[in-house]
Amino acid sequence: MPIITTHLWFDREAAEAARFYVSLFPDSRITSEARLGDTPSGDVDLLSFELAGSAFQAISAGPIFKFTPAISFLVACESHEEVDRYWKALSAGGSELMPLGAYPFSGHYAWVIDRFGLSWQLMAMGDLKAPQKITPTLMFTGQNCGRAEEAIRFYASLFDESSVGAIDRYGPGMEPNAPELVKHAAFALSGQAFAAMDSAYEHGFTFTEAISFMVSCETQDEIDHYWNALSAVPESEQCGWLKDRFGLSWQIVPTALGRLMGAADEAKRSRVTKAFLAMKKFDIEELEKAAR
Repeated sequence: MPIITTHLWFDREAAEAARFYVSLFPDSRITSEARLGDTPSGDVDLLSFELAGSAFQAISAGPIFKFTPAISFLVACESHEEVDRYWKALSAGGSELMPLGAYPFSGHYAWVIDRFGLSWQLMAMGDLKAPQKITPTLMFTGQNCGRAEEAIRFYASLFDESSVGAIDRYGPGMEPNAPELVKHAAFALSGQAFAAMDSAYEHGFTFTEAISFMVSCETQDEIDHYWNALSAVPESEQCGWLKDRFGLSWQIVPTALGRLMGAADEAKRSRVTKAFLAMKKFDIEELEKAAR
């Protein structure tokens, strides 16, 4: 079963942001740091880290892509005090999309953008039980509005240990959102919790490559399976990256890449880097050949 890692693209702040997030959430740690040379973005910093048990990766690779609230991270909080603590830390130097306060779905909630541009939903769960502390949440806007259910059922059909949970719809009187649109849907991919919603408001943003989901594959057959199923925008294919028919970005990568790029031999790392930068879909055999 592949591991799905949330990948964050920063201009230059990957290390600063990763250390800030790790300091904020319990049971969090940085698991690796590396610098890749001679990429299209020059020398880039790459960090892997865990936040409350969820896998993340961050890269500093220039101001090409920007975060938007189309993907946010819902933090399940046990108390109002916990919401307040995260709100104080994450809103400092940032902004609010929904002010801290009581809402019909939560007695204490806020939606904030932190100083790095990343969006967080902070929610006192009350009697609700969250499957994990931090849940990536996809908002389908603009031309994608109305496609949330289609998307999550498609994603769940691709990954083992996946499911679609409860789907809450807007209902009448919640214009501009039509009654059939998804207000909130829970789903799981490879055993990891996600959420999704539609929004018919004129937000002016959608998904960007700044946040992608990295699928780590053991075999070439796995890479081929996910690549062929997900890739829908040929011009976006590069270095294992692809964009699906909903505009969401994915990276389909071999687990062997971590071993090859972690080699102590700098010349070997350089050969592997040069090889994968020339690829669209990763070819494990060619990467191994480059390493040798």
